[in-house]
Amino acid sequence: MALLLLVGLIMWALADLTPNLPITPAMRLSALVVALLIGPAIAISGALAFRRADTTVNPTRPETSSQLVVRGIYKRSRNPMYLGMLVLLIGWGTYLASPAALAMVPLFMLYLNRFQIGPEERALRHRFGHDFERYCQRVRRWI
Repeated sequence: MALLLLVGLIMWALADLTPNLPITPAMRLSALVVALLIGPAIAISGALAFRRADTTVNPTRPETSSQLVVRGIYKRSRNPMYLGMLVLLIGWGTYLASPAALAMVPLFMLYLNRFQIGPEERALRHRFGHDFERYCQRVRRWI
């Protein structure tokens, strides 16, 4: 969550560095509202699936997972909580109508892939072995 807020603030700061994209105010607001509805819904559904499975939601301790969650939204994305954050940032960047701000979205993804998701997946691969490998073959990392 701290990373989401940090990137959102950086996007806001960058918004004045480039000319605005030709997006009407109504479209900008619509994109933000849709992102505010969909992003948290995706992220919360991921967290609730973990809670229902009685396993950790803590992304810094994946090795403490008691079971591999593959139901619900996890049939579509291995990382719905991060996907929800991504949707929020896309909506925010669109609202800002700034190419510089929107350029932060792929950087956010690259950072998460390298420093968060990669280590999480290594821990889950170690913990759940072949079951995790099969899951990775069936379900994409993001969408």
